Amino acid sequence: MIKPLLTIASGNPRKVAEIEAMLGPLPLEVQRQPSDLEVEETGSTYLENALLKGQAAARITNSWTIADDSGLEVDALSGEPGIYSARFAQSNEEKLKRLLNALGDTPYRSARFHSVMVLCDPEGNSIKNAEGICWGEILKAPVYQGGEFESLFWVKEAQCTYGELTQEQLSKLGSRGKAARAIAPYLLKELGL
Repeated sequence: MIKPLLTIASGNPRKVAEIEAMLGPLPLEVQRQPSDLEVEETGSTYLENALLKGQAAARITNSWTIADDSGLEVDALSGEPGIYSARFAQSNEEKLKRLLNALGDTPYRSARFHSVMVLCDPEGNSIKNAEGICWGEILKAPVYQGGEFESLFWVKEAQCTYGELTQEQLSKLGSRGKAARAIAPYLLKELGL
């Protein structure tokens, strides 16, 4: 039996591997979007940005496509950096420094990773969208070097940072994992699996 093809609308190999692992049990052939596809994220919401990426990748590959957009929302910063998380600063080190400086010594450090995932058909029509939220708090310093926001985002349920979650924990507790689980039944239905 030929497995249906699913494109993950991302050029980020880590994100593709994470989503592919979450969909692992499904009988699909997964590919990443074409390397020359650049989609400018001009939306004002996670959903708008996910749709921009998903529709573009679906039309170019003529395949079912999953896309997501996500960000870190810090309550004490009125939900920032939010959809601008990837563009919060030039480097990961600068992102962490800017975030920690903005929080200062405040004890109010609650935050969440928020993801919105969309499923598009091969023509680029949006079939379903889902969201996932992982609640946590921002530590005063990263737990390990070389990470991004996930190195200082503490997930109480797992007693570790987001970046230290196992693949199984990411699928269960992670924002992208929750969104993928919510969208999986629709994907199975649409592909007749």
